[in-house]
Amino acid sequence: MRTVHMSKLISDLELVAANTQGLWDELRGERLFITGGTGFFGCWLVESFCFLNHLLGLGAEVTLLTRNPQAFVQKCPHLASDPSVRLHMGDVRSFVFPDGEYKYVIHAATEASAKQADEAPLEMLSTIIAGTERALEFAVTHGAGKFLLTSSGAVYGRQPPNLTHVPESYIGAPDPLDPANVYAEGKRTAELLCALYQKTGSLECKIARCWAFCGPHLPLDQHFAIGNFIGDVLAGRPIQIQGDGTPRRSYLYAADLAVWLWTILFRGPALVPFNVGSAHDLSIFELAQIVSRTLDSKSKIYVAREAVPGVAPSRYVPSVDRAHKVLGLNETVGLEESIRRTAKWYAK
Repeated sequence: MRTVHMSKLISDLELVAANTQGLWDELRGERLFITGGTGFFGCWLVESFCFLNHLLGLGAEVTLLTRNPQAFVQKCPHLASDPSVRLHMGDVRSFVFPDGEYKYVIHAATEASAKQADEAPLEMLSTIIAGTERALEFAVTHGAGKFLLTSSGAVYGRQPPNLTHVPESYIGAPDPLDPANVYAEGKRTAELLCALYQKTGSLECKIARCWAFCGPHLPLDQHFAIGNFIGDVLAGRPIQIQGDGTPRRSYLYAADLAVWLWTILFRGPALVPFNVGSAHDLSIFELAQIVSRTLDSKSKIYVAREAVPGVAPSRYVPSVDRAHKVLGLNETVGLEESIRRTAKWYAK
């Protein structure tokens, strides 16, 4: 992944600042601990933290847990060299606790990797469950008042074809006997751990059920369809759709993601889950067409399989009414602009 200087994201960071006004004063002079600081979520949280910390003169500090500090230094040297950033090496399941109080903990360390789920599912489950418990233990023993878990829309299980958008009140669940649901079941247990730890004291646990996203720092070579399609266009390859192109998905831009996560951390009620994503859905084939058209590409689109007549397309689309009504959150960057900004960032 290309290294990017904060100035290349200035318009996005200004968007975060404009949409999180009034949230940051409680962080003034405090310390924040983030697990998963080198991933997609983590990079956006740290980018926006550093920007707002300097913009508002908060005098706050952030400690990032990472298994490979040098990899983070190479990926984001401008963040690693920021005097408000501390790197703490360790595995999320067993890291040595840093000294001192941390008023806020964001637990974002989980690799949402289809490859790992297939090849090392027990490792994935251990990382999610033991990692969440370790992060919660750190929070309750080091003075944290607020804890944010980045959970997943996967906790709802398969979305019924007649349910266009999944609300937080939906009580569906994954099949616990299907090994393919290891990630989803891990996240369900992580949410339960938050509920159990909150009973032990004054810790407020906030739950962000995250869906699908687009933006700088999103890998272009993993299992994210929108990233793969953008990567295909930038490399001059045909756009490859691995399935039949009918599944329906939606994508929230990364700067909006940062706004939503910070708002949930600071203002979300405890143990009230919020879907974090876009309600504007489209099919994977339509997504490929929009990526091609938006980037003015001549790339051909290849679909691996024909759709089966009469079979309803799978859906993975959230309802975000709760986030809008309770926290005033909105999607501010549309899909085409998200694609343009992501491609521009990677093309530099």
